[in-house]
Amino acid sequence: MRTVAALLVLTALAACGQRADLAVKEGASLPSAPYGRAQKHAPRELLENPTIAIPKRSVELRTRSEEREDDPFDLPPPERAVDPQ
Repeated sequence: MRTVAALLVLTALAACGQRADLAVKEGASLPSAPYGRAQKHAPRELLENPTIAIPKRSVELRTRSEEREDDPFDLPPPERAVDPQ
């Protein structure tokens, strides 16, 4: 019974959402236009991810175990300096 009630509550919460277009709040303004652009971005344009934010995978995943090559940057932590006090 609790599971069903919890599912109903979660479904109701998931169904709630704003379906209106985005708009700027009163008294607020959009960020200034980027250098070289005459007009400010529209609110919808600010929500789009730039291509660099969603990079494509450029390496193949390993499909089997392989020996790792030595990593020259895998160094032990530096020794802490001892105070002569």
